[in-house]
Amino acid sequence: MPHLHLGSLLTLHLLQSSDCEYDPGVSELGYKAFDADNHYYESHDAFTRHVPKDMRARCVQWAEIDGRKHHVVGGKLARAVTNPTWNPIAKPGAISDFLRGNPEGKDISNLFADREPLPDEYINRDARLAKLDEQGLESMWLFPTLGVLYEELLKHDTKAVTTLFGAFNRWLDEDWGCNYKNRIFAAPYIALADVDFACRELEWALDRGARIVCMRPAAVWTAGGEVLPPTDPIFDPFWARVNEAGITVVVHAGDSGYTTHGYVKDGFGADFGSFAPNIKHFNIERAAYDFLVTLAYDRLFERFPNLRIASVENGAEFLPDLLRKLRQSRDRMRVANYYQEDPAELFREHVWINPFWEDDVNEVVEMMGEDRVIFGSDWPHIEGMPQPLDYVAEVAHFDEQRKRKIMRENTAGLTVARPSA
Repeated sequence: MPHLHLGSLLTLHLLQSSDCEYDPGVSELGYKAFDADNHYYESHDAFTRHVPKDMRARCVQWAEIDGRKHHVVGGKLARAVTNPTWNPIAKPGAISDFLRGNPEGKDISNLFADREPLPDEYINRDARLAKLDEQGLESMWLFPTLGVLYEELLKHDTKAVTTLFGAFNRWLDEDWGCNYKNRIFAAPYIALADVDFACRELEWALDRGARIVCMRPAAVWTAGGEVLPPTDPIFDPFWARVNEAGITVVVHAGDSGYTTHGYVKDGFGADFGSFAPNIKHFNIERAAYDFLVTLAYDRLFERFPNLRIASVENGAEFLPDLLRKLRQSRDRMRVANYYQEDPAELFREHVWINPFWEDDVNEVVEMMGEDRVIFGSDWPHIEGMPQPLDYVAEVAHFDEQRKRKIMRENTAGLTVARPSA
């Protein structure tokens, strides 16, 4: 990973907000954009509202320590954020210039000083709709902030995983809606730990009008203690239903459980948010690379040819090596007739990439094609853009057709179900 994005878990304790005036940029684009990466902040009861009382100790509880509220996840203090009440909060894009090379030479420790009370649009869908209009956005995909972190903390307790995320998805639908006025598309979180649960949650999401579902890029911890790739045949009932329904699966950055093998301290602690260079900054890309290349190596797209996978907030710097390795694998396995189709070409057909905003979008388009690149701002997180349409500058050199595909049409297409014939 080139920087400290949300999924790196390095800066979550410093998350942000904004109430600044903004020119929505519609006159520049000539249309409203579709943002493939927006976030909400979970309400106080997001992880408890629908969890049965007898399971709360195994899932998420609140605790007060030294006058501050914290989450206890699976009986252990969670250190993903220092303030899970989100109030006050730092502003969107607070570290954006730092991530682009810090041209003004600012002290990173001073970038979070400007905080404010939690804005309503971070927790209220109608306020968010008004914000979309102000920002020049037609629609958005909406993802958790903490919700992408807690599967890892509960992975040894499959019952807790399924209980928590079943309850979390019900909260999501009540507070945000899986499809709110065809503009806010909040993604139910799917945990594969129990394939029957995953299939039930998928059916529930489809019944609620969901257009996308999300999961973390990680191997799957199962109830028997075995860790399996998401492509293992045991999970085929889930992928078969996704294939049939034609819904897009978003692989979103989160806590994928990656170790730094002693080079940096693992886990959450006082030093976890260090901005000193270290290999933990690459955990997002490592996780996405491993997950996505495994889908191709294990021929998931051959088995389920109607799958659409969107990689969101995982960056794109891993792509050149991933595609090179797929080409190498194709050549090495040619005599064995392992692949029925070129795995690199199948990858380009079935996977959409949301680059980090500081990635070189020209390279991503060259590798994936203009139809497979989607704009996502990560708003309102500190490592995203101060305002979503700040990204227009990154694609300004493209012709209008290519620009429109990236800024709107590709994501809009993924939001329409494409049932198999």
